[in-house]
Amino acid sequence: MIPLLIILGVVLVIGMWAMGVYNSLVTLRNRFKNAFAQIDVQLKRRYDLIPNLVETAKGYMSHEKETLEAVIQARNAAETARSAATGNPESDSVAQLAAAESGLGGMLGKFFALSESYPDLRSNQNMLQLQEELTSTESKVAFARQAYNDAVMNFNNKLETFPSNIIAGMFNFVPATPFEVADDSEREAVEVKF
Repeated sequence: MIPLLIILGVVLVIGMWAMGVYNSLVTLRNRFKNAFAQIDVQLKRRYDLIPNLVETAKGYMSHEKETLEAVIQARNAAETARSAATGNPESDSVAQLAAAESGLGGMLGKFFALSESYPDLRSNQNMLQLQEELTSTESKVAFARQAYNDAVMNFNNKLETFPSNIIAGMFNFVPATPFEVADDSEREAVEVKF
């Protein structure tokens, strides 16, 4: 009878430990998903500002139609990638979003470089207000990315360390993808000035 109680006690302790590890993995996964949701909110705000920015600039930059259209196309590609990543931030969609964001950042940089050639545009109040909102949003996106990447690191560390990796493998937890810069040009902040 005593050996049976000892075995039952050991099984109970192992079960409680496994349940604790499983629950901590779920908690960490939910944290990185929530952190991604915060990026999603800021990117949505950013994507909503871009058409207003382009519309404001259209009247002044009529000769730059190709650039304006390229900015909108890059914005639409990033919006599509954002929608895909929102549905499943545990997949490769986060890497695709990072690549789309890199393309959008490059097009915005080109847009702002061209807009400096138009003094009337630089003094337009709507443009100045949109510039301020975009600058603020860029900062919020950067902070949200940092929080997301920290949450991903904590989840992936728990996922890969022994003995929690055993439980993670049993329940098919997969590593999360950090939101990384696609190329070195994106490491530089988009300079918005008028």
